[in-house]
Amino acid sequence: MANWSGGPLAVSAVPGAGKSTGLAVAAATAIARFRLHPQNQLVVVTFTRAAAANIRAKIRQQLRDLNIPATGFVVHTLHGLALYIANSHRELSGLDLNNSTLILPTPSNRITRTGVEQWINDNPKLYQQLIEGTVFDGEETERMRRQSVLRTEVLPELSWKVIQEAKSSGLTPEKLRQMAEQIPDDYQILEIAAGLYENYQRILQERSLIDYDEMILAALRVLKHKSIRQRWQGQIFAVFEDEAQDSTPLQNQLLDILARVPDSTATTPSPNLNLIRVGDPNQAINSTFTPADPIYFRQFCQDCEESGYLATMDQAGRSSQIILDAANFMVQWVNNAKPAGTEQPFRFQLIHPVGLQDPQPDANPVPAGRGLELYQPRNIYQTVELMAQRILQLQEQHPSGKFAILVRENKQAEFITNVLRNPQTYNLKISLSQSGLKLYDTSQSARHSKIPGELLALLQFIDRPHSPDHLKSALKTLGERTLIPPQDFNALATQPEQFLYPGPLDPPQSDSIRAGRAFCCNLLKARLELPPFQLISFLALALKYEQSELATADKLAERIARQTAGDNTLPGILTALSELVSSERFDPVEIDEDQPGESPFTRSGQLTIITMHKAKGLDWDYVFLPFLHEATIPGSLRVSASGRFLGDFTLSEVARAQIRNVLHQQTGSHDGSDSSLTVARAWEQAGNLKTAEEYRLLYVAMTRAKRLLWMSAARQAPYFWFKPDNLQDQKPCPVFLALKAHFFNHFIFVG
Repeated sequence: MANWSGGPLAVSAVPGAGKSTGLAVAAATAIARFRLHPQNQLVVVTFTRAAAANIRAKIRQQLRDLNIPATGFVVHTLHGLALYIANSHRELSGLDLNNSTLILPTPSNRITRTGVEQWINDNPKLYQQLIEGTVFDGEETERMRRQSVLRTEVLPELSWKVIQEAKSSGLTPEKLRQMAEQIPDDYQILEIAAGLYENYQRILQERSLIDYDEMILAALRVLKHKSIRQRWQGQIFAVFEDEAQDSTPLQNQLLDILARVPDSTATTPSPNLNLIRVGDPNQAINSTFTPADPIYFRQFCQDCEESGYLATMDQAGRSSQIILDAANFMVQWVNNAKPAGTEQPFRFQLIHPVGLQDPQPDANPVPAGRGLELYQPRNIYQTVELMAQRILQLQEQHPSGKFAILVRENKQAEFITNVLRNPQTYNLKISLSQSGLKLYDTSQSARHSKIPGELLALLQFIDRPHSPDHLKSALKTLGERTLIPPQDFNALATQPEQFLYPGPLDPPQSDSIRAGRAFCCNLLKARLELPPFQLISFLALALKYEQSELATADKLAERIARQTAGDNTLPGILTALSELVSSERFDPVEIDEDQPGESPFTRSGQLTIITMHKAKGLDWDYVFLPFLHEATIPGSLRVSASGRFLGDFTLSEVARAQIRNVLHQQTGSHDGSDSSLTVARAWEQAGNLKTAEEYRLLYVAMTRAKRLLWMSAARQAPYFWFKPDNLQDQKPCPVFLALKAHFFNHFIFVG
């Protein structure tokens, strides 16, 4: 990168290769070599504000080392860059930024739900087809249950996923309808999706709302004007993009336009494109739940390789050699095993250790013990005990070491934290609390971010307890907090009166239903006995929030009280809280005595429990990967029992697979598969994409370790982690078995 002198360049880097540092060095070198200045500057783009701040600081440090002023460059997030362009030409962008509110749409968002209700009212025939599903005998209770599932689960999920996918690719509702005509199916899934998308766009316009994709679209509208486009291109010497494997089609289009030399076009030979894109296609772990699609960066790498503009960063000093060997073996084994059909999970790119002259301190460190340790404990409780024993051994030898347990989902993190903090309850003979090692569970912050939505769900229920939607949302919230037993909430919500106040002629209720009813009735009793301004605090206690969660709820209550001054009624509180949940994120209160400037995830003398997704970009001395089961990694796409009446697939995954397939054909990234996917083929392809991404996620997790990679697959574990006590025999993840066979000297037998 440091030798780059113009044109396109793809940089494919392995984990731990120092992508951000390399990009900063390349940026500083280009600024010095080409004497860049504010009228002809380098634009560096990344995906998060934290990453932008980090790379900005690195570039400034590099420029200081070269005795060059810190000018001639800017660092933006992609959306920040788009907003800057749109805001500079308000008359052309189509956005009224002074009078618009930014929202983050979700399936439970009020805007999504409103669009669903409008679609149901406008399309009774299509809605009836969905209700009938594959088999329907007309029974009224079943009809009501299916209506509840469609209105609160299936259609909101379809709306959310399709809007993300289509809008980030520049597709309009009209284009979706054209696709629907070419891909017929019994339910007309893409036709339904187009209608939901259309309603969403109309609601945004009517309520002066914008989402993040609107920023990109607004910037592209501005750049359609030739004179303005050339002005921007004239001010930008080049564009450097970090984490390019996570970009979307519209984001690619925006950067491509800005990186072009003025007066050149998309058909002009590629040297007229001053663009460096840095990423790791093997760390693309967001494409199954965001519009990010790694196929575009892979295609860019392939195009650059054919023209001699591909560079690789394949040396990394983070990990011990045995950990590199395990990660490399996994890449080769998975690609050869072809578990994802025609979908190739990994780009063939192995990690090599750095050279002897590398300046990194302690590069490719000496492993701790065997460096790679593989276990198959009896159950998940023995798994936690074995991890605790090994962690204490390592802490005695290295008190300032950095430890992490990486899990696939937050429920696993909650289980581990609960066992470690209550060892006597689970008959553990070892206690981390006596060792002085701090335990930091990042899943707590994930729970905190849900607090406004949870409180809103319960407030809406006590305001309108006979609403099936509000009752279901309240039951779901209580179930997720494990305050009531898990059960079919859709069936309970179809007849709220019968559930809350059963009569003598109604069927007898099970123990689980009675427990849920008792909890709900206590909430309704509080509505009659407490003034509205005390309800949020009461509900926080009813939900059994912990210390920091209670602090977050108190902060929320204070904010709502300020907003509703003069209208401190339940409807007023609901309006204010609904607006907050719909249009912005509420920052939780963190209870922490450590220095605020220190990274909370990688502190010395700390055990961090974190999800594999959140661990990307971080590293620790000792990394523990428990619960590696086939049911979880790679797992499979699941159809909920409540929605199985539609068939053995989900509408949202089918629609997204069909949209991506068409987009890949249009952009020349198509792999030669079916030109239009049937429902069955789309569902199969969605499953293959998930399988490939789950293996990439495991690869990311493995490459976080420096000196020890500890992996296990308990013989008995729960299938669903919201009931960790329900142990069943579980098969290990196929990669775990392959590692066990290949690195047999690293398997440690436990009784």
